[in-house]
Amino acid sequence: MDLIPAPQVVLLDEGGRRFAFGSEPVLDAGPGAETVARWLRRELGAATGWELPAARAGATAELRLRVDPDGAADPGPEAYRIEIGPDGAELTGATAAGLFWGAQTLRQLLGPDAYRKAPLPGRTWSLPYASVADGPRFGWRGMMLDVARHFMPKDGVLRYVDLLAAHKLNVLHLHLTDDQGWRIEIERYPRLTEVGGWRPRSRWGHRASPLWNETPHGGYYTQDDIREIVAYAAERHVRVVPEIDVPGHSQAAIAAYPELGNTDVVDTAALGVWDDWGITENVLAPTEAVLRFYEGVFEELLELFPVEVSPFVHVGGDECPKAQWKASAVAQERIRELGVDGEDGLQAWFVRHFDGWLAARGRRLIGWDEILEGGLAEGAAVSSWRGYAGGIAAAEAGHDVVMCPEQQVYLDHRQAGGADEPVPIGYVRSLEDVYRFEPVPPKLSPEAAAHVLGAQANVWTEVMEDQGRVDYQVFPRLAAFAEVVWSRQPEPEERDFARFEERMVAHYARLAAQGVDYRPPGGPLPRQRRPGVLGRPIEGAPPNV
Repeated sequence: MDLIPAPQVVLLDEGGRRFAFGSEPVLDAGPGAETVARWLRRELGAATGWELPAARAGATAELRLRVDPDGAADPGPEAYRIEIGPDGAELTGATAAGLFWGAQTLRQLLGPDAYRKAPLPGRTWSLPYASVADGPRFGWRGMMLDVARHFMPKDGVLRYVDLLAAHKLNVLHLHLTDDQGWRIEIERYPRLTEVGGWRPRSRWGHRASPLWNETPHGGYYTQDDIREIVAYAAERHVRVVPEIDVPGHSQAAIAAYPELGNTDVVDTAALGVWDDWGITENVLAPTEAVLRFYEGVFEELLELFPVEVSPFVHVGGDECPKAQWKASAVAQERIRELGVDGEDGLQAWFVRHFDGWLAARGRRLIGWDEILEGGLAEGAAVSSWRGYAGGIAAAEAGHDVVMCPEQQVYLDHRQAGGADEPVPIGYVRSLEDVYRFEPVPPKLSPEAAAHVLGAQANVWTEVMEDQGRVDYQVFPRLAAFAEVVWSRQPEPEERDFARFEERMVAHYARLAAQGVDYRPPGGPLPRQRRPGVLGRPIEGAPPNV
């Protein structure tokens, strides 16, 4: 079977028999299966023309959905089982989430045309007689989508929720704020989007490029947009992790409200939303007024992202230059008042403040691995991005970790070394490289390894100006990543990449049916290239740090 990610157990009928659906199959959804039934009627109904009416009492339905904690072989809450035979298909999930992942497998088994938005003339539908028993390796299987550098309209985000769900990924980390844009409406601070949501132009290519796109860029999600995204994701068992950056990566916020910046050393009123890439020196001032401002932001954020869908809140905490704090009398006085260890201690104080603030409201803080440097509260978690080292240190100290090392799973990095690769950034990270990524470093003790919640692939969009560019960088590598975090794999060097490539042939057809502008195995199509737009390629193998 060409299933991606690969299930734990698949038993196929030796005779190759198949169950053929009639023109009007019926659906029997047991208690707890209602949302999955609604999803199947909407998604499969569009592709097949089926209405999937509820089965009459006493009749055997061709599709049967059950939620039974003891009905799946894997003990985890996201486990499922599928049995396909002469009377159709029965899907059993340990929970509604497990049942939903089983429905994703069923859709793959029906073939690529099951992903279309309208039925093709003359298409018939069948399933192989089979038994599938499955469940995930990790509970955190995610992708970070940077909508701050290049805004992705709401429908594009909803589309990516569907694409994540189709690959059994269950976390969407939304990077909502940065120097180049503020993308979420905060009602008490309207200038964050009125001013901070727009920049006059954008660098075209890497920050070393001399080219500019002079079209103003921006956009933001209204609060109702966010509620819609969160509800849409929840129905697909995808958690949404919002990120609001503090205290660095904050120039868009300072442009909107200059009093947030270090006004004693910079004319913050003259600052605009940053139009370049990289790291700006303009960071938040370490004052009580700034803390109160961001508490107001987070108060609205928590209402938009309910704890059931978003137990974690990401605060960034990375790449905070200290030059302005060093020059600021206000910041230096703050260091003395707090008794912290210089400017680094000031950054740690910022993070610890929101760590406690969020914990008091039933949430867990997560941040990039720089937040380790000042000490963390017990419930805080770490996104290990600079390599494995931060994650190893956090896990050994008893903190939960999401592994996302830039050298392995930053999908803005180029996919091949050829001259036609569009806007080449970073190391070559091929489909095979991602397939051999291992989230749990072998040096971790068993106790520390238990703190690895899972992993995510990060999609930074400085050089991804539209949906097609995002698709190109993300796919097909996200399919390899999905198998890494879902399937129980052998050691990286022992993984059967040749067989994975064979299974990808069918998966490319699924992606095409979904309208994904993926990178073809042979390299970019002419329209996918960006000739003359400078990137920043790094040669050689990435360090394992």
